[in-house]
Amino acid sequence: MKTPGRPSRLPASRQSNRRGGFTLLEVLVATVIMGIAVTGLIIGLTQSVKNAARLADYDRAVMLARTRMDDLLLNVNLPFDGELDGQFSLAESGGIPSGWRAALKPYEAPPQAAPGTVILQQVALEVWWEPASGGRRTMQLQSYRPVKIPLPPTPEGGSR
Repeated sequence: MKTPGRPSRLPASRQSNRRGGFTLLEVLVATVIMGIAVTGLIIGLTQSVKNAARLADYDRAVMLARTRMDDLLLNVNLPFDGELDGQFSLAESGGIPSGWRAALKPYEAPPQAAPGTVILQQVALEVWWEPASGGRRTMQLQSYRPVKIPLPPTPEGGSR
């Protein structure tokens, strides 16, 4: 700072250069800070895209599981006690290998229940898929439906 009555120690040409612009060191520090910030943003964006793809696979699996469970609950030709399994077509699953397995069993049948008695049947469904990121993912659903206790099987050659 210049004091009245005191001469400046720097020549007039250097004083004017000190007033304007940034030094090389300031520019380098600002560039490094911006580089770190941009790198952080790019990493965050990449992770967001991966999460969006993973959630899209999960949403597709939920839709397939709900559809399969609805089909199982409405199908009157399912076994009273047993297992079923299958695979979804690649068109259904968006090109991702996927399938399902269902376990059906009576749920708390009364003792000595007569054939034709309506009871609850438990339907446990497991849906699996193999995303492009690798590994195998699974999802499980469970529901109940009313069914009639079937007639016992007849012996071979017997009349009934």
